[in-house]
Amino acid sequence: MSTTEGGLRERKKRETRLALSQATIRLALAHGLENVSVEDIAAEANVSERTFRNYFSNKAEAVVANHVERGRRTAAALRARPADEPLWDALVHAVVEQFEPPGGTPPRPDDAYASALRALLATPAVQHEVFRAHATSQRELAAAVAERTGTEPEDLYPGTVAAVVGAGLGSALTHWTRDPRQSLVALLREVFDQIRTGMPAPSRNPPGRTLGASAEPGPTPRRETEGNP
Repeated sequence: MSTTEGGLRERKKRETRLALSQATIRLALAHGLENVSVEDIAAEANVSERTFRNYFSNKAEAVVANHVERGRRTAAALRARPADEPLWDALVHAVVEQFEPPGGTPPRPDDAYASALRALLATPAVQHEVFRAHATSQRELAAAVAERTGTEPEDLYPGTVAAVVGAGLGSALTHWTRDPRQSLVALLREVFDQIRTGMPAPSRNPPGRTLGASAEPGPTPRRETEGNP
């Protein structure tokens, strides 16, 4: 088999995997994952049930498949960034571009979609697969960070960087699922900017104070002199 043929075959596999994942998510959001069968998913994707089982061991794995693929794309995007670009800048670009909507403007989901999405992500089987996918993505990103920094994937530094990126991404996604009408890209940039600056504590006004208000002056302390009680 030529390299070209091998590349086409792999691309076809990725396309089929993605189509099955998208079909699973569509049906699960519409009917609930527990009410969707493998037969339903295969019919939606116009493939056989056997094809589904060749790619996934269960429905939850199919739901999370794009997360795994996105992790691979993120690692590849990091490797493709300019070598002289600061690491954190390169990481932010690599992550954010995976969530840039085609055409620049994402569709605005309604409340029913938001509720269905939260219910799907709260499914224990899906949460388990998300955990596994996160671990896989973190390993792949750590390997890419190691290549860029001249370290080993098993070293503390690349593993820590990948873990921080994963935590930031997870935080942004969790916040976004509460209201998918907000911009996920903007959330990601905000999270990564906070990490870049060392996570400074947000400014808060003391209870009963308004922003910019002056505190009531307290009593002027008496100057103590030698011999005073």
